[in-house]
Formats: sequence, C-alpha cells, structure tokens
Amino acid sequence: MYNQQGLFVSKIHRTRNLTRASEFFLMGLSDDAELQPLLCVLFLSMYMVTVLGNLLIILAITSDPHLYTPMYFFLSNLSSVDVGFISTTVPKMIVDIQSHSKVISYSGCLTQMSIFILFACMDCMLITVMAYDRFVAICHPLHYAVTMNLRLCCSLVLVSFCVSLLDSQVHNLIVLQVTCFKDVEISSFFCDPSQLLNLACSDTFTNNIVSYTIGALTGVLSVSGIIFSYCKILVSILRVPSSGGMYKAFATCGSHLAIVCLFIGTALGVYLSSAISQSPRKDAAASVVYTVVTPMLNPFIYSLRNKDIKRALWRFLAAQTQLRTQQPI
Repeated sequence: MYNQQGLFVSKIHRTRNLTRASEFFLMGLSDDAELQPLLCVLFLSMYMVTVLGNLLIILAITSDPHLYTPMYFFLSNLSSVDVGFISTTVPKMIVDIQSHSKVISYSGCLTQMSIFILFACMDCMLITVMAYDRFVAICHPLHYAVTMNLRLCCSLVLVSFCVSLLDSQVHNLIVLQVTCFKDVEISSFFCDPSQLLNLACSDTFTNNIVSYTIGALTGVLSVSGIIFSYCKILVSILRVPSSGGMYKAFATCGSHLAIVCLFIGTALGVYLSSAISQSPRKDAAASVVYTVVTPMLNPFIYSLRNKDIKRALWRFLAAQTQLRTQQPI
C-alpha cells in the first residue's frame, strides 16, 4: 500500500513542475520489502554499539585524571562528534523502516543535510588536528606540553567547529538557490547535498562546481595536513636508533592512521565519484562506510590498541560496580 501511495505522490509532484518542494522521499538502500527488517536490525545494532562505545570512551577519559592530555582531549571530542554524526541519519532511517514511510519534509531535509555536513566536516577537521598533535608529540617531545596547552587545544576545536559550520551553511545556501525540482525521490537513506542538486530542474552547473570545490578543498586541505604531519613523523622515527622507540612511535599513530584511511579515504572517494557516477544507489551503499561503519569502529580501534584507554575503562566500570554494590537494597 505504501509503495503505491509513495509512487503516486511522487508522480503528482513531477507533473506539477514544483516551484518549491514541500517534501522528499528517502528511498533508502533497497526497495526489497523482505530486506527491510534485516536492515532495521542491522542498523539499530550498529547505532547502539556506536553510541555505547563512544560514550564509554568519553566517560573513561573524563573520569581518569591521567588522561587529561591533548591527545585524549581531541579523542573525546571526536567521540562526541561521531555520536552526533551517526545520530543525524540512522535514527531517521530506522523510524522510516518501522513506520513504512519514506517522507521527509523540505525543511527537515535541509536541516538534516546541514547537520550532517557540520559533523562530517568536524570529524575531518578533528582527525587533522589529531595528526598535528601526534606530529608535535613525536617530532618535538620536549616542547609538547608547552605547545599543546589547553588554550591552543580549545582554540583548535573551536576553529574546527567554525570552519565546519561555515561549510555546512554554504552548502545549505547553495541548495536554497534551487527553486524547482524535477523529482522528489532521493536515492539514499539521508538528504545527500549532491543528490539534491542533481534533482534540480534548472541548470546547477555553477552550484555543483562551488559545492564540489568547497568539499574537495576541505578534504584536500585535511589530507595535506595529515600527509605533512606523517611525513615529518616518519622522518623523525627513522632517526630513532632503537627498535623499541620506533615501535612505540608507530603504535601511537597506528589507530589514527586506521581512522584516516577509513573515514577520509572513503568520504572523499564517495564525494568525488558522485560528481561523475550514474548510480546514486551504489554511492549511498558506499557512504555507509564513513557515515555508519567508521563511527562504530572508532571506539574499538582506539580502545583495543590503547592500554591507557583500556585501563581507564576498567577503572570506570569497576567504580560503577562498586557503587552499585554499596547501595542499600
């Protein structure tokens, strides 16, 4: 019943040649009705693991004074951003599957798109800042405490937020310039800005150029900063005479490099390929890697490879267990 109604409404919108769409249809990852319960359980599980894992990282860092260092300060901010990032898209997708409704209002779509870009760009900026932190720690260890002071750390997070907010609002303004949509069906599970521009009736070549240029600049600048930091780190590590020192230096960067490859590599690939791709559904499936999988893997990557985080987690869980046993029944 839903599919017929959804298709019918979509046709009405197309024949009227709208001057302003009142709603869109998020077509999701698949039209197969038998797959919907499986997708719902899968994404709900991934969402719960992501939120729980990142909250545990935040609680472990904030509850252990030994982790009040720049690296863990940035990691706690990254975990907070990851929770917001995945919460922008997945809950809406789960609700749509459960309610058998794929409708999202025009204002709701623009809001989701803006928040999505804000968190995505913030994620990218924080990963770059963390690379700079590792560069200072390994290449200039004697000046690390002075250089990476609390004021600089807070300033870097604030600048990351401001740049991300500017990026999201520029994309928002670009979409607001579109006055007519030839279709209202978005072949994704969230309001992808590139797909919204592709649905426009008017020529959006200039808007596309501006949108992709801004996105590419953000990604390229982040990647350039990361490559510069790790080139310096590699040169510094190769100068270390002992193999133990080299291993320790590589170990501190391994988790961060894994996140860089997963998030920025996939995000840039999907973002740039969408400009020439003729298969929006394939782009939507690929976007799951950086929108859902990467935020879910972050806590595992950082906790499994980090003794300090594991130790803080055990302390936190032991303290909570002790408090519960001391409470009167």
